[in-house]
Amino acid sequence: MKIQSVKLHKSGFWGKRVEQVGEIIVPYQWQALNDKVPGAPRSHAMENFRIAAGLAKGEFYGFVFQDSDLYKWLEALSYCLMNQPDPELERLADEVIEVITKAQQPDGYLNTYFTIKEPQNRWKNLRDNHELYCAGHLFEAAVANYQATGKHTLLDVARRFADHIAAMFGPEPGKKRGYPGHPEIELALVKLYRLTGETRYLALAKFFIDERGQKPLYFEIEAKERGEEKPQLPFWTPGYCQSHLPVREQTEAVGHAVRAMYLYSAMADLALETQDETLVKACQRLWESVTKRRMYITGGIGSSAEGEAFTFDYDLPSDRAYAETCASIGLVFWAHRMLRLDANRKYADIMERALYNGVLSGVSLDGTKYFYTNPLEVWPKACQNRYDLRRVLFQRQPWFDCACCPPNIARLLASIPQYVYSCEKDVVYIHLFAAGEAVLELPSGQVTLIQETEYPWEGEVTIRVHTKEPVQFTLAIRIPGWCRDPSLRVNRDEMDLASLLEKGYAKIKRKWRNGEKIQLSLPMPVERVRAHPEVRATAGKVALMRGPIVYCFEEVDNGPNLAQIVLPSDAELVVEGRDPMLGNAVTLRGMATKVDASAWGDELYAPIPYNNKTVPIRAIPYYAWANRTPGEMTVWIREG
Repeated sequence: MKIQSVKLHKSGFWGKRVEQVGEIIVPYQWQALNDKVPGAPRSHAMENFRIAAGLAKGEFYGFVFQDSDLYKWLEALSYCLMNQPDPELERLADEVIEVITKAQQPDGYLNTYFTIKEPQNRWKNLRDNHELYCAGHLFEAAVANYQATGKHTLLDVARRFADHIAAMFGPEPGKKRGYPGHPEIELALVKLYRLTGETRYLALAKFFIDERGQKPLYFEIEAKERGEEKPQLPFWTPGYCQSHLPVREQTEAVGHAVRAMYLYSAMADLALETQDETLVKACQRLWESVTKRRMYITGGIGSSAEGEAFTFDYDLPSDRAYAETCASIGLVFWAHRMLRLDANRKYADIMERALYNGVLSGVSLDGTKYFYTNPLEVWPKACQNRYDLRRVLFQRQPWFDCACCPPNIARLLASIPQYVYSCEKDVVYIHLFAAGEAVLELPSGQVTLIQETEYPWEGEVTIRVHTKEPVQFTLAIRIPGWCRDPSLRVNRDEMDLASLLEKGYAKIKRKWRNGEKIQLSLPMPVERVRAHPEVRATAGKVALMRGPIVYCFEEVDNGPNLAQIVLPSDAELVVEGRDPMLGNAVTLRGMATKVDASAWGDELYAPIPYNNKTVPIRAIPYYAWANRTPGEMTVWIREG
């Protein structure tokens, strides 16, 4: 679905976020990329390009993958132009693209780190050096920029670089049989193929995917050629970058969570383009591994700070949760692609869960501060002693030394319109509920769908059909898995949902006429959600959800020592009105019990019962935590 086909209303939940990206987030991040945000870590990303282009003098600064920050930002900017034309943003994009073009080498190669610092070491360490990863983000930015503006300057740069890479890598004699340590280029090559029709790009994506995990492992071959005795990263194993097995033989999600998501997304893309059932089945197995055994309730994934990685089934600690923002973003990418393979509610439900919780928690309500990691429990005193304090903080940061997450959030939020609908011939799917309108070109004619809703705070969704002439098509509306008692009306007629449901979508096939109305009702009671009994960290605890929103408790509302709060099994939880300090979010209130620590005395241990008192409690959406007074936070609360 083209972003330009969908216009979200600025009054709606997602419409406000999309508008914020163009008005606040993209300009703010431009300042950060140019080292102009007071108190923020140095980026130097734009200056690296100026130096590589011969427009400035200096040394390369930053990580080897620093180029990707600028590319993701440029992709986000391009989506903003699709959502709303902006001459100033377009002019800025043109200026940046001009610098990127000048930084490209005569043979098509483009990477500021190696151009400035180590030109002799191109393509000698695919495992660690992110050359192909950065190239992939360039390709994605180029495709988005062309789709937004029709200008081909950046697309030409991307194609020259892709042609250079195709000349360097592949199964043919004399070429390198390598693949990226950090997947990304694979899905980007598929995007480039879909835009240009150049089959060499699809073939190259297929080569990178097929070659991964083949014996002998390429990373071991190149390490031997470099004379390396052991990897730079102490936690590196073949599984860390999903090269332990050929992709079709992989059954469990392992290694670096973001790398896994980008690889699985590319596998789904390739499966769709080539109709490869072996890749489809591999994606399905891996999906079950991630979402049934290795995912947080928020849609966060990758529980370990060591390697930013998956560990083992049901290892989901709340206070040590790494749950990198980029990993939840990658889960959205993968879920969206799985929906293209199979329009099944289970993929859209996870996409929605990750969007509202695991992704949105990564950015402050004002759009100018970010989380790299997203724990489900925070005790600030404990954070002060953690070795990973630089990333696991209880306050969002203006930027990071490793700033992969902020521009990644920007590009996802700016592209939200493309996730709401999809079309398959004469079937229109509604995956997400968002106020706005979509103009759809179907084989039987043009249709405009208008959604009116206060979702996710209210469960009423009205869909109006506008068409010049009656149009025959099937409207497939997702009935979220979290909803226990949905109802559906077409005009004034109550529909038998059970007879309409197919893989979680209510499919209504008819000749639609102008002005017809669909009314979907999704009751949203407050739910107490429990984890699988094998999840040790949440034993005896519950989390609160209302609709797709996961809630949490903050110290600012509930006082310190949140771990001592116990929610009685019969306690009523009521919905509060909107809170303007939390972006007009719906909050929850109730009564619970809590240990009165003042009555304990000074003994560390004693054979005496706790003195409990009844206290009011308040829960807010998890994504909105850490926007007020810093302090404790927890998603899971004891139940008794």
